[in-house]
Amino acid sequence: MKKVSIGGQAVLEGVMMKGPESYALSVRKPDKEIEVKVVPYRNMGDRSPLFRVPIIRGVVNFIESLYIGMKTLMDSAEYFEDEEDTKADVDGTKTKANDTKEKSAKDNAYLIGTLLFSLVIAIGLFMLLPAFLAGLLEKVTDNQILINLVEGIIRITIFILYVVLISQMNDIKRTFMYHGAEHKTINCLEAGEELTVANVMKHTRYHKRCGSSFLVIVMIISILMFMFVRTDTMWLRLLSRVLLVPVIAGLSYEVIRFAGRSNSALASILSVPGKWVQALTTKEPEEDMVEVAIKSVEGVIDWHEYIDCVNNNSFTK
Repeated sequence: MKKVSIGGQAVLEGVMMKGPESYALSVRKPDKEIEVKVVPYRNMGDRSPLFRVPIIRGVVNFIESLYIGMKTLMDSAEYFEDEEDTKADVDGTKTKANDTKEKSAKDNAYLIGTLLFSLVIAIGLFMLLPAFLAGLLEKVTDNQILINLVEGIIRITIFILYVVLISQMNDIKRTFMYHGAEHKTINCLEAGEELTVANVMKHTRYHKRCGSSFLVIVMIISILMFMFVRTDTMWLRLLSRVLLVPVIAGLSYEVIRFAGRSNSALASILSVPGKWVQALTTKEPEEDMVEVAIKSVEGVIDWHEYIDCVNNNSFTK
């Protein structure tokens, strides 16, 4: 077995885990049963050498993670929608093949539309708004370093306030608990311990490869990069923020990738800000949440073989 990095995401009453050849969505349904859905998936990085080039791979991974994350989030929500009566046709069947295809096409269109809308809102809220507000300081000072520093502080403040506000919602509180279950389960797996509820609960809810850490790195790198981007007009300032989003995402991926794979002092230092944010985005899970996370791991990898390789250092290259 090759050594792989299992990633995941908390969803509505469940956890998604992504392995080397598939991803699994496990949800605790209203009847308390755990539903597991495994979807074969080939990573974009395996489809073209171009997608494995540093920086570019970060952009590709970011888009890929957004797509899978949004899709599994929407899939998890379906388990809790009110059941609608379905009409049987003359044959007594409830659905037809063309109806299924039409629904799938609509779902994909809705997913892509939602994804694009979310990206526009995120760029507007976390990139353009801070840039606009900080740009107003040009009326009182021409110190670009100060202006860009203020922009970064505004961006981080907006992000923290956003997380704090949504964490007051009951559904989000439980999602943050499932986020903690996801991290604990991956930490247990990577430590070479059997995936039992008792073992998983002993581990920390913080993880160096967390998406929350990625967002923090994005903000830090954006502050550093914009220090060197000088613009004379507001519209150029805003345009530069949009155009540099892929570059910032690519660089941030390389940093978080290094921090997640290294045990060096530098990697530990780079992980600190992300863990501060994870204190907000993860909560201690309940045992039944950990059970769901374990089911997701079982859907994408033979964890018994994996922990044997961890403990015996017998991964293949």
